[in-house]
Amino acid sequence: MEVDSQSNVNIVVPVAIKLASAIGAPTKSRGDRSRRTDRRNYANEPKSDLIEKVVYVNRCAKVVKGGRRFSFSALIVVGDQKGHVGYGFGKANEVADAIKKGTEMARHNMIQICLDKHTIPHEVEGNFGGGRVILKPASPGTGLIAGGGVRAVVEAVGIRDILSKSLGSSNMANVVKATLNGLRQLRHHAQIMQSRGLVTTVSEKSALPVET
Repeated sequence: MEVDSQSNVNIVVPVAIKLASAIGAPTKSRGDRSRRTDRRNYANEPKSDLIEKVVYVNRCAKVVKGGRRFSFSALIVVGDQKGHVGYGFGKANEVADAIKKGTEMARHNMIQICLDKHTIPHEVEGNFGGGRVILKPASPGTGLIAGGGVRAVVEAVGIRDILSKSLGSSNMANVVKATLNGLRQLRHHAQIMQSRGLVTTVSEKSALPVET
């Protein structure tokens, strides 16, 4: 006895549709525009001039009676690319919350860095814990010769041309703090001359940053 395959298909397809609706399979609805509304509200939010960079996210597992409980920590660098930069370390049970806490902390800990156009005024060495970072000024067009935590910091502060080398620990937190320690030591030529009581010309005095 021959069986018509086309008739079997016509019977199976309606049955599959009924089974899918019975088990509550998701269906598309034109009236559900919640995603579009959320996207529209997000676009209307005011944008900040600060840029945020997630340097490192760490996961920690705590073994408890019911299993393992995870927590996360995030190292965040925030800057305005105009000479201001800060870092924060946030901890939470979710990655998003840890990043949010770290960002808020970084915004509160921002410091001002002395820059020479798009590079640094002079060579400097930063140290923190086991971290050791050397930063050198570079000519225009060199780019950022840096990686990891050093690159995140110099990008956030607004440096475009720099030479760097990390000689100590590879721990991201120590590298970021060592980089900031080096950037804090930067001084303009006029500032150094003023500290020695040698500022005499008007051009040198005009080069001094205005205290706010």
